Amino acid sequence: MPEVIFPGPEGRLEGRYHAHPDRRDAPIAIILHPHPQFGGTMNNRVVYNLHYTFHNMGFNVLRFNFRGVGRSQGEYDQGVGELSDAASALDYLQSMNQNAKHCWVAGFSFGAWIGMQLLMRRPEITGFVSVAPPANMYDFSFLAPCPASGLIINGSADRVAPPADTEALVAKLQEQKGITITHEVIEGAGHFFEDPHMDTLTMKVDEYVRRRLGETTR
Repeated sequence: MPEVIFPGPEGRLEGRYHAHPDRRDAPIAIILHPHPQFGGTMNNRVVYNLHYTFHNMGFNVLRFNFRGVGRSQGEYDQGVGELSDAASALDYLQSMNQNAKHCWVAGFSFGAWIGMQLLMRRPEITGFVSVAPPANMYDFSFLAPCPASGLIINGSADRVAPPADTEALVAKLQEQKGITITHEVIEGAGHFFEDPHMDTLTMKVDEYVRRRLGETTR
């Protein structure tokens, strides 16, 4: 997978970009990794699997390291700078895919929180996948209203982001009109979707995104 370096607010950002060169109008997706101060990188297993799930559906996909992670320059910035990093990554992805008909954002844990904020700021994002959003740690009240429909997915045995908090977030979002929030709970899965739950996670994401794109076959 091609390694890419692109400009961010605090210097270069390191990413991996996977494209379908034969499709000029391929949809695009950006994948956001978990908390940088707790070992989160673009090579996190959930992020890696989300990346390939979207690519296998025909998306041109970018995942990248937030500032201060790997070869990305800068320092951790409490989520403020990381949101700016995500916006720069989306700018970069869009610059290479100006004919894309669909734009999606997917994030895991801390990355889900950043992804939902990016969703609020970028009206071109048409769908989202939020995996194990840490609603117990971060305020998601900015989603008022949530501008796009999406999938929220979590494990029933998640001890980092307890299911009750995720359910409360989903219930609040499902009250909003004009969008549809789909909620999937994977029984027995912890925060990191250890095997055999990873296959279930990617299958649920695949089914949801294909349904949204109007596809019914693999």
